[in-house]
Amino acid sequence: MLNASELIAEYEKTGTLEALPIGHFIDGSFARPAHNRTMESYDPGRGEVFARFTAGGEGDVDEAVRSSKRAFETSWRDVSPVERARILHRTSALILENLDLLAVAETLDSGKPLQEAYGDVKGAARTFEYYAGACDKLQGDSFPLGPDYVGYTIHEPVGVTAHIIPWNFPISTAARGFAPALAAGCAVVAKPAEQTPFTALLLARLLYEAGLPAGICNVVTGTGAEVGAPLTRHADIDHITFTGSVQTGRTVMKTAADEVTRVVLELGGKSPVVVLKDCDKDQALNGVLGAIFENAGQICSAGSRLVIERSIHEEFVAELVSRTKSLQLGHGLSKPDLGPVNSAEHLAKIEGFLDRAKVRGADVLTGGSATHDPASGKGWFFEPTIVDRVSDKDELAQEEIFGPVLTVQVAEDADDALRLANDCQYGLVAGIYTSDFAKAHQLARKIDAGQIYINEYFAGGIEVPFGGNKKSGFGREKGLEGLASYCKTKSIAAKIA
Repeated sequence: MLNASELIAEYEKTGTLEALPIGHFIDGSFARPAHNRTMESYDPGRGEVFARFTAGGEGDVDEAVRSSKRAFETSWRDVSPVERARILHRTSALILENLDLLAVAETLDSGKPLQEAYGDVKGAARTFEYYAGACDKLQGDSFPLGPDYVGYTIHEPVGVTAHIIPWNFPISTAARGFAPALAAGCAVVAKPAEQTPFTALLLARLLYEAGLPAGICNVVTGTGAEVGAPLTRHADIDHITFTGSVQTGRTVMKTAADEVTRVVLELGGKSPVVVLKDCDKDQALNGVLGAIFENAGQICSAGSRLVIERSIHEEFVAELVSRTKSLQLGHGLSKPDLGPVNSAEHLAKIEGFLDRAKVRGADVLTGGSATHDPASGKGWFFEPTIVDRVSDKDELAQEEIFGPVLTVQVAEDADDALRLANDCQYGLVAGIYTSDFAKAHQLARKIDAGQIYINEYFAGGIEVPFGGNKKSGFGREKGLEGLASYCKTKSIAAKIA
């Protein structure tokens, strides 16, 4: 097994990695279908093709779903919880054994800095470890029906689950869906984003190596139209977990309605970071920078709106701009502060937001333009950007840009900050920086979002339920609540006298 240095050297020499799979993973093995169609995968840091993968279609989806349904009904749903736990524990260990390959593949596929990819892979291992511990703790309840009856509930797996995985956090999102589904006794059919297929395929193989029965985790690669759509409308899918845009989420909901299929949707965000005048300023500065510039801002829960009290606005933003200008851009394998965005199309979208803002007279304090890797002159990069004094109805404050662009909104006081924080169609997460703990928790109760961070953005981990309100979706992933989506409760009442 090659280490990171050897993998990077291989990529620099050959422009690819030999260990990357090309076929779908169905029934315990990689297989290329008879049509043998392939797609190109790009390295965003160079803007160049570095690998190919199979372009699936409806027939491949049907084969994968039938395989999962058969395996679920004949084996997995009756496997004891303790054995499921052992398989998930072994998967966690195998992820760590393959840490270098998974991290380098994630960086090449998504563009993110290698140190962030390592964090994602380690987080995936922790996710399987966490849900391994939950397998044998899915306990039901008993009902006090009196001496003549006994009543209780049991949790049963919902069946075959579909997972539509986004391109910004491929292995993280796959793990947070696969692990609870498998812990509950469900089967998985996944469709990774066509921009980032490889770590989901590698993860499926590791699950099989850990002892998961063939067919219980299948992965089909291809486009949303040719793979995602037939997967979400398949009659044998019992649940859909979707992470992506609001527009596509609506389509998934409408499709699921035809078969009355359960859905969990994690959609967009335009999350506020509320910074009050009594905050620890250095702590807040570090938090705001990480909230928007990690993964080049391509995070549903990115802190893309700074809502700051007027009395500290000028000093705070001046220091924020200074720190932003010091960020180093580069190819993900060089471990820069900021990597590329994922595709040329997405770069153009981000650029469009800023071009329109400049026409409106926006106060762009730093950044605001597309650029390239300063070392190579290649890749799809956007300068880390701060736009000051954005009105609450401007599209920069209302629409998800999904890039390294921070909009600044000035609040008169804490009450005004609350108003601005809630004045948005999204409600995924919010951050609060203040030294007044009572005020922090008062704001946390009143801000309409699924998760609140106080004095540390992205606080918590797999233990903390995650999901949105309003147009950010519904349902929760992560934590013990994440198991509920993959279980159906059965109530049993019996007369015994």
